[in-house]
Order: sequence, then structure tokens, then C-alpha cells
Amino acid sequence: MFLKWRRSFLLAAGVTALLGSTLIAQAQTAAPLRVGSKIDTEGKLLGNIIVLVLEAQGLKVDNRVALGNTKVVRTALVAGEIDLYPEYTGNGAFMLGDEGNKAWKDLRAGYELVKKMDLERNRIVWLEPANANNTWAIAVRKDVANANQLRTLDDLAKFAAGKGPLKLAASAEFMERPDGMPAFTAAYGLALRPDQTLVLAGGDTAATIRAAAEKTSGVNAAMAYGTDGPVSALGLVIMQDPKGAQPVYAPAPLIREEALKRHPIVATALAPVFKSLDTETLQQLNARIQLEGVDARKVAGDYLRSKGFIK
Repeated sequence: MFLKWRRSFLLAAGVTALLGSTLIAQAQTAAPLRVGSKIDTEGKLLGNIIVLVLEAQGLKVDNRVALGNTKVVRTALVAGEIDLYPEYTGNGAFMLGDEGNKAWKDLRAGYELVKKMDLERNRIVWLEPANANNTWAIAVRKDVANANQLRTLDDLAKFAAGKGPLKLAASAEFMERPDGMPAFTAAYGLALRPDQTLVLAGGDTAATIRAAAEKTSGVNAAMAYGTDGPVSALGLVIMQDPKGAQPVYAPAPLIREEALKRHPIVATALAPVFKSLDTETLQQLNARIQLEGVDARKVAGDYLRSKGFIK
């Protein structure tokens, strides 16, 4: 009788333990994914894209888009206060203390490096990046670029050194920081005279781009970021950087490994979406937000529906 009772007790205890672990697993799986983003225009756009895609997959989402600057969002991810957010491959150089590595100058090499390092150190997974580059750049008015066949920074350096009427609007930081204009000068010999620059207070690329678009004080080129919305909308074109003077800042979703194990569908759902986001597409989407004043969530939703990613 005792043996029979003991077997029944052990069986009941085993069932209870199994049910308990199942309930815990279900509770963890049911916990909402906390999606954060940076507070800038593109951060809000990409954050809303992630939120809408995951919601379309039937996942519960805690929307924390526009949480703060890079330091705030990154700290929240590492601390486990959020589960995922969009970041840029080039920022891995500073986040992980490997600024001198040449891999950051190449989109794929930089992505593979940061993916490996962040997983090993922080158990953070970098999902597939977009084929876009939101790095420091120089944009030129399209009429000037077309008339003088300017496509690359090599072309621009020759144009500036000759009789080309080039005048660049930029911030003091861009002109002085080693990874700004000095990097372009070192790589391409793009040295500008004082009369070829208009230094504007602050570091807002919207101001420099508008100065070039409106020909302020003879300006026809501007400091910009690769995916700035106003670039294309205001009639400017980014000069290509074939020598890789700048690190590549390709946007990619970051997710805590533990969260990805609970929701592996996140990787497969976001991969084709980010693959569809090239530099020109991000410029156009950012422009709708920056120039037309359309809400970032609406811009994200319109894009995703137009591509068939959500209904």
C-alpha cells in the first residue's frame, strides 16, 4: 500500500511540476516584446516599422518607440529593460571599443563583426541589416552634380580643386572632427578654402541641406547624413564614398538572445522588411516625416502595406 501511495504521490508531484514549468514557459512567451527606439526621425520610423510587423504576426508588443538617445536606448537593452530596438552597425565600433578595426568601413564585414562581438559579450543578437548607410556624407545640388558629372567624392575633389564653384555648408564639428571633413580630405584630397565653406552653428543637417537647396550665400553642397529625408526631396544627391572614408552605419534590429529564443519568428518576420530598406527608400520615408509632417507610425504603416508586409 505504501509503495502504491508513494508512486501516486510521485506521479502527482511530477504532473504538478510539469504543469508548473509549462505555465511559466507560457507566461514568458506571452510577455509582450518591449520595442524601443531612438528619438530622432529615423529612429521613430524604424521603431514603428518593427512594432507594426510584430503586431501583424500576432505578437504582444509594448511600444516604447522614441525612448531616448543612443546611450539611453542601448543601456536599456543591455539592462533587460527593453527587448529590441533598431541600431546602426557603425556604432558597434564605439559601443564595443574597437574603433580602429577596418571592418567598420564595409557594410557586411562590420555587421558580422558587431554581431559576433555583441553576442559574445552581451548575449545581444543583431538581426539582418538594411542595405542602407546613414553615415556622414556630402550632398551636392543635382543640377551642379549632373552638369559636372559628379558622382563620387573623387569627382568632387577634382571639381573643388579646379574652377568649379563649390561651396559647402557644414557645422564646425563636421569640419574639425577627425571622422568628419578631415577624413574626406585624407582619403580624397578634398581640401576646401575658407571661401568654399559656410560654417553654420549647431550640427543640424536639415539647416545645411536647406542652405544648399536655397543657394544661401552661394552654397551648393552640404554636410548630410546618408538617409536624410530632405536630401532627395530638396534636390540634392549624396556623393559616393568608394574609398570608405566613413564607417558604414547600416540600420539593423537588435534583440536580446533570451527574447529571440522565446519569439524566433521575430528574425524571420523582420529580415525581408529590413532588406527592402535601401538608402533612397529611407530618404523618401524620412522626408514624409521631416518635410510633410506625417506621423512616423502612419509613414511606417503605409510603407509596409505598399510592400505587402502587413495588411
